[in-house]
Amino acid sequence: MTVAAVILAATPASALADADGTPAARRLADAAWSGGATPVVVCSFDPDGAVGRALANAAVTLVDPVDVTRGPVGQITNGIEAAVQLVADTDAALVWPARLAWVDAETVTTLIAAHGEDRSTVLRPTYGGVAGWPILLPLVRLEAFRTLATERMPDELFDDLAASGIPLRELESGDPGVVHPVTTPRPDLPPYDGPPKPADAHAYEWGAAAADEPDDAPLEGPGRLSRTAG
Repeated sequence: MTVAAVILAATPASALADADGTPAARRLADAAWSGGATPVVVCSFDPDGAVGRALANAAVTLVDPVDVTRGPVGQITNGIEAAVQLVADTDAALVWPARLAWVDAETVTTLIAAHGEDRSTVLRPTYGGVAGWPILLPLVRLEAFRTLATERMPDELFDDLAASGIPLRELESGDPGVVHPVTTPRPDLPPYDGPPKPADAHAYEWGAAAADEPDDAPLEGPGRLSRTAG
């Protein structure tokens, strides 16, 4: 089972927004990878290379967005297709606006584990009953998703998908980062409660292989993927 992370930055400024001293896109890429997502894709314009520099030495691929006339649905689809181009057996993607930079890696792990139990349901994290991000979209639902209206905003797209009959399940994450944007100072975030314990009590160890690498091992990334979206 392979679940990608597709981080969407509408502008370079949103990718580079300060997240407690770290660019938002870099913090998200690190959280996604630590939580078990692979591949990790950041979709952002990068006219002067600043986004690429912020992602240096990260296990991430930088992808150019498509034309803005294709709307949010086109941008999201483009990022997912890029992830599939990188890893052909990707079967779901975490759709992740860059403004949600405080999401904890454990939330990523929780969503991936829940997807493993049900490969066809869209999964959305909540905090205190408020729906948040990232949303896990199974790729078996991608064709239905790509037909949605270009003028719809991301929240509306997933509402429309659910209204069409695609099952959507909300999961309480205990993570304030799923609803509070990066403009909320980190010290002002509500407390992190953590997700409920999984029924199987399995201890996931995604990303643990990095601990076996020597400290002076060469670091990877960011990769760049040039593609012509269909």
